[in-house]
Amino acid sequence: APEHVSDEVLRHMGKPAFKVYENFARNFKQIDEQLGKNQFVLPYFITGHPGCHLQDAVKLAEYIRDVGFFPEQVQDFYPTPGSVATAMYHTGVNPLTMAAVYVPKGREKNMQRALVQYNKRENYLLVHEALTKAYREDLIGRGKKALIPAKVKSSDHPTGQGGQAQKNKKNSKTRSAQPASAKRSKNKPKR
Repeated sequence: APEHVSDEVLRHMGKPAFKVYENFARNFKQIDEQLGKNQFVLPYFITGHPGCHLQDAVKLAEYIRDVGFFPEQVQDFYPTPGSVATAMYHTGVNPLTMAAVYVPKGREKNMQRALVQYNKRENYLLVHEALTKAYREDLIGRGKKALIPAKVKSSDHPTGQGGQAQKNKKNSKTRSAQPASAKRSKNKPKR
């Protein structure tokens, strides 16, 4: 399994370059056709691995778009005892080379995961944020290469608020901290 499309990330995983997988997949397809079979190679990708920058995750999302493969499940990197990747995750250093390694954590790790499933509406806000942060607004809009639309209709948006979700989120900090029941009772007519 290739586990990523970025050669830099694959290097941190201890895997060969992505072209090795592409050659394998091409040969597999050719042999499959010669034998009259109808078998497939399903790639397995990992998000948030040490060494994976947001731009690498965008590259992976573009590959997924280009091949028309939309994974239902995503394997997010999870540190496991005794592995080189876990040492990188906790220290930010590759123990084999002693070189510094970027480690995505927190919100960025969530953005990387969402990019792989950019077509899921519940990921829209994270994907939009990731593409903007990665300076890849060219992938937002109506074009053939776009991963997500510029705006989502209110009925289609995961929060039901369309493109206003981020704006409302910012404004919510200035709103009263009254419980919802107190707010409703103010508007109720007296009996």
